[in-house]
Amino acid sequence: MTAIRIPHSPAARRSRQRGLSLFGLLVVGAVVVFGALLAMKVVPSALEYQAIRSAITKVVSAGGSTARDYQVAFDRYAAIDDITSISGKDLVIERRGDGQMTVSFQYEKRIPLFGPVSLVIDYQGSAQ
Repeated sequence: MTAIRIPHSPAARRSRQRGLSLFGLLVVGAVVVFGALLAMKVVPSALEYQAIRSAITKVVSAGGSTARDYQVAFDRYAAIDDITSISGKDLVIERRGDGQMTVSFQYEKRIPLFGPVSLVIDYQGSAQ
């Protein structure tokens, strides 16, 4: 006598099933939500950093005779682009040996995530 194999038995169906369990779905969902939360908090800071770099480049290309000229020009760009992390007085303005001015900046941005946990990003840049 030969055994009859039933292809649609529960054991056969279970071995072919693929996918995520409910626990796996919850873990993946939590990771996606945490990543989205992190991105929503970090992206504005990164955009402000790009605005600061752009303003510094514009200030240097416009030129000036004194450090105060560069600070005032940066403050004008900061007012337009809504830059609040640094101001003109936070800029480091140096004259190089060849007479060109170098304007640099450095600041730290602390982004609170949840409870006592914060993300700290050190930003720095310069333009000649």
